[in-house]
Amino acid sequence: MKIGIFGGSFNPPHQMHKKIAKELIKKGYVDKVIFVPTGIKYEYKNNLVSNDARYTMLTLMCENENDMMVSRYEFQEKPVYTYETLDHFKRKYPEDDIYFICGTDNLSYMDQWKKGDYILANYKLLIIKRKTDDIGSLLEKYKKYRNNIVITNIREQKLSSTTIRENIKNQKSIKRYVDKKVYQYMMRNHLYDQKKDQGYYYVIKSY
Repeated sequence: MKIGIFGGSFNPPHQMHKKIAKELIKKGYVDKVIFVPTGIKYEYKNNLVSNDARYTMLTLMCENENDMMVSRYEFQEKPVYTYETLDHFKRKYPEDDIYFICGTDNLSYMDQWKKGDYILANYKLLIIKRKTDDIGSLLEKYKKYRNNIVITNIREQKLSSTTIRENIKNQKSIKRYVDKKVYQYMMRNHLYDQKKDQGYYYVIKSY
């Protein structure tokens, strides 16, 4: 089996995350996708809602999708690096092929990641293209690892969790961007309500 590891903050998870996973499965790049939300201890993200909230939203998004699941592996008392996550799933599924799903933006500076060369050497990467990124220059940069880099025919659209939070901040509708159950959970739990002590100034409107 081919298993795709899809990491990210998922703050909140949105339709593009789900579409990418479904397309990768539909087109045969992987058989299953595991979403792995970044833990709250990750030092480069200081505006995350709780681990439990993001895990629940992802679980709601993946409901009724037998080939998608969510892992709490990175919810540890210390930051967890990508290479550790990939090694964890390789140990857990030793008979399966582990793929790392990432965008060209991530690939562009993967050599600066903790053990980035180790990831490139030991795991297959499924690359989601952005229109503005130069694939050719990236492949030249990582030509040593070319056999492990798979450029998919899936393009990432202009949708991000940041955009969704900004829309909420500006009291614009987000219902076309997230699953209905995810939206309802966000509203019911006031995840992006006015919480100045956490840096949130967002107001969720009725669905």
